[in-house]
Amino acid sequence: MQIKNTIKTVFIVALSFQMTSCSDTFLEEVTYGEVDPSEMTKPANVERAIISAYSVLNGQMDKASNAFNSPDSNWSFGDVTSDDSYKGGGGTGDQNNIHQMEIYNENATTIDIERKWMALYEGVKRSNEAMRLLNSSSDFEATLKVQRMAELRFLRGHFYFELKKIYNHIPYIDETAETVADYAKSNTAFSSEEIWNKIETDFQQAYTDLPETQSELGRPTKIAAKAYLAKCYLFESKWQLAYDATTEVMNSNYGLLNDFQQVFLPENDNNKEIIFAVQHSINDGQPSNYNGSIGDRLTAPGGPFYSQYGFHRPSQNLVNAFKTDTFGLPLGTNVNVVASDNVDPRLDITVGRPGIPYKDLGILYQDTWARDLATYGAFSPKKRIVSAKSPYYVKVWPYVNSLNYYIIRYAEVVLWRAEAAIEIGKIEEARTLVNQIRNRAANTAFVKTLDGSANAANYTISPYSIVWTDKIAARTAVHLETRLETAMEGHRFFNLVRWGEADSVINTYLTVEKKRRTHLTNALFTKGKNEYFPIPQRYIDALPAGTVTQNSGY
Repeated sequence: MQIKNTIKTVFIVALSFQMTSCSDTFLEEVTYGEVDPSEMTKPANVERAIISAYSVLNGQMDKASNAFNSPDSNWSFGDVTSDDSYKGGGGTGDQNNIHQMEIYNENATTIDIERKWMALYEGVKRSNEAMRLLNSSSDFEATLKVQRMAELRFLRGHFYFELKKIYNHIPYIDETAETVADYAKSNTAFSSEEIWNKIETDFQQAYTDLPETQSELGRPTKIAAKAYLAKCYLFESKWQLAYDATTEVMNSNYGLLNDFQQVFLPENDNNKEIIFAVQHSINDGQPSNYNGSIGDRLTAPGGPFYSQYGFHRPSQNLVNAFKTDTFGLPLGTNVNVVASDNVDPRLDITVGRPGIPYKDLGILYQDTWARDLATYGAFSPKKRIVSAKSPYYVKVWPYVNSLNYYIIRYAEVVLWRAEAAIEIGKIEEARTLVNQIRNRAANTAFVKTLDGSANAANYTISPYSIVWTDKIAARTAVHLETRLETAMEGHRFFNLVRWGEADSVINTYLTVEKKRRTHLTNALFTKGKNEYFPIPQRYIDALPAGTVTQNSGY
């Protein structure tokens, strides 16, 4: 049985962080199933507890349809808060909480801030609980026990990594926790460096004990742990360590698919480019298809084939970033794209543009598809939208699909290595790495006109042919390539923060974008504050006064 079809089922787990509209405490005990204590450590039940830790990866932790407030894809946290996309939907009042995030006016009571925290700590708790049960199980086969513990360390490392990059100052709780009170901890007990070290330790131990391959899809491999270690080092600017960690990944069986567009088809999930992913599935017996892409269900682009939710709308700035010069290199000007312009072919794979065929639907995308066109403009998401003709798409509520969310793909690792190479003085190697990504884009199947007789736009892309010698220029090129390659995948904001560019890039973006999109009129990114999100007020209020320190500026 593939784990893709079992990974989301909720099993025995108590001590859950839950919140409902009638809840008056942020820390509640909720038991999802009743199992006699004497049965808990039997191997079958331990395996169920392990799967329950996997199941919360998609942000769905309480059987509610609003997992879009805690999406695994981070579309609201990583794209809407950057220069890559607008919130979308039916105006600023529709999911106004996300609009407040978009204009950097979120606060400690914003529902998304609370639910994302809850979902991630639910993952931590389930990982810890499964570790405790696994350690207590005398009947669990010894070799498999080591492997399963490594998987749990990997999962816990992932949940804490997400918490660290989103909230920065976070409480750390390990598998010794047994009660709700054990999770009520200060967020300043450990320094930032100490938290990073704990996350690294989980991934390092996972790397040591995980197998090279897994027979069940969705379980991490040794290389996945090494790749995640590289990502940690990157966020800490440990450049030599990041470079060294990517070496083993680059020499592994993972690699780039030949066609960029093929990467994002659900029938190609778990292909050689995908190092670790959240496994989504539909029509698997779960109520309301909650194992599908429930966190992204509001991103449907409207029109004659999709529901009219219309969230996660690409920005004009992002579209303009795909313009190329006559040599096929990034133009670097924020001038609106017109039909005669040369563009990177990834543009029309990533973004729905008027007059360009949309997926395999046999129809041109029209601006009339766009919900609230006057507010959010004509563009729609496309890269991670599944064709309405696909058997992997649910055509009724909640309009989800089974396209996995890719936490780490090989193309990112190539670009991480390029970043690290520049910082340790291997600038020319960085050029060859970036060119791997650009050459793949150049060799991909371009979007065609409806009759298939010609390219749908003037697609022009080439590798960098001139030797790189300037470190600053090389860094700029890698950062731009990272944006183009991973656009609309939930990474942009976090990359800007770790690059130390969030303040300058976002406020420069807003200066121009406010003239295009009036819903951004009051937007202002405040340096020293908006790099991280606030600690949820419910968590602060649930603990004795002074236990939790709010992030700066909130």
